[in-house]
Amino acid sequence: MPETKHFIGPDDVESQMFDWGVLKWLSTPEVTGGERFSAGVVKLEPGKGHERHTHPDSDEILYVLRGEGEQEVADKTREITAGELVFIPEGVEHGTVNTGWEPLLLLAVYAPPGPEDVLRDLPECEVVPAGELPSKEDAVATDTDP
Repeated sequence: MPETKHFIGPDDVESQMFDWGVLKWLSTPEVTGGERFSAGVVKLEPGKGHERHTHPDSDEILYVLRGEGEQEVADKTREITAGELVFIPEGVEHGTVNTGWEPLLLLAVYAPPGPEDVLRDLPECEVVPAGELPSKEDAVATDTDP
């Protein structure tokens, strides 16, 4: 187990880049030493979202920090805005779409941790090392790739 870290900033962790946005996992067992949950910031670009999916072994909490979107959980869909929390039990299908003009920022928490590693291993995930930011050319290339 790594040494316990109490303060973590966005430059301290890698970025997981997708065509729909970016994830930064600020608390994972590898980052903080805490083993009961993982937590990170999800940024969905305007008009973008990700397909419905499940986390078979982890509950998830999404807390809307900024922006607005549409959240699906099981057979329910509703608009979400800053200040709202969404609870997604393990194994329940869900998906999020940014319906606003600005980035939708979410705090995502998994208990227990693990889904963040699955996301990192997806073929469409580009991992940007801690402290580095992708260039605009990289972002444009990602948006235009077939």
